[in-house]
Amino acid sequence: MFTNNNELKVGFLALIAFLILYFGFNFLKGNDLFSSSKTYYVQFDNVDGLMPSNQVMVNGVEVGKVKKVSLVPEKGNKILVELRINKSLLIPNESMAILSDGALLGGKIIRLELKGNTNLPDGSTIQSMTEKGLTSLLKERALPVLSNADSLLVSFRQISKKFENTGIYLDALLKNSNQTVSHIDGSVQSIVNENKANLAQITGNMKALSQSLTETEKQIKPLLVKFNTVADSIQAIRIGETLQQANAAVGSLQRIVSKLEKGQGSAGKLLVSDSLYNGLNRSLVDLDKLLIDFRVQPKRYIHFSVFGKKNTAPLPEN
Repeated sequence: MFTNNNELKVGFLALIAFLILYFGFNFLKGNDLFSSSKTYYVQFDNVDGLMPSNQVMVNGVEVGKVKKVSLVPEKGNKILVELRINKSLLIPNESMAILSDGALLGGKIIRLELKGNTNLPDGSTIQSMTEKGLTSLLKERALPVLSNADSLLVSFRQISKKFENTGIYLDALLKNSNQTVSHIDGSVQSIVNENKANLAQITGNMKALSQSLTETEKQIKPLLVKFNTVADSIQAIRIGETLQQANAAVGSLQRIVSKLEKGQGSAGKLLVSDSLYNGLNRSLVDLDKLLIDFRVQPKRYIHFSVFGKKNTAPLPEN
């Protein structure tokens, strides 16, 4: 009795495990045993990793799953995809099944674009189209970059090889420079050692010369003071002589002016006396009369005759 109960329990657990395994396997394959659905087919040249149980979406909402993906050799190795779509969804006759990326990390989905006037019956084939996903776009953009990177690496390698030769040349140059510097240091040191006595003598001569210049400066300063005093004295003497000469000239001019004012000398008489003015005035009046008479009676002054000389009347007296 007890043994029969254990057998029943084991059988019951085995049945439950089988049912769980069956429903779980079908669920993972995208088969929903408890919901009604319709079956449609789509053909692709390449599904690019599409798997059963992938989603079928309409406007971002899941409306079914991929049931089966199979190869059809008799049709040029086309890929036949079987779709399980919710029975409530009506698919028009011009709808498109687009294979596209499902997420950034990979995975494919079937995206339905519904259009048309009449509905497709169950078991019909939907037109297919493949959409370029993010992965393909990245590949297209990455390939030129990778080719350029390869050429850039080749260029860097060539440049690095040239720099290797340059490094060898620089090492040799630095070695020669170090040798040259050491030779120069030795030459300078030997020159300094050989001329140490001469340098000491030159330094002593320069010190004696500076002392002599200091003493000479002390002697020159009093001479400069005396020279400045003599120059000031000479300048004062010249200014005094000039002032005396100017005073004498002014005195002479004053004496001449006083004589002119007093009427002394010819110039003074001309300035003071009116007789010269009166005489000159009378002479000008007589000359004016003479010119008037010459203009009126020119024959009286100019005589020209073919037969002889005639007596002319005397000039009138003023």
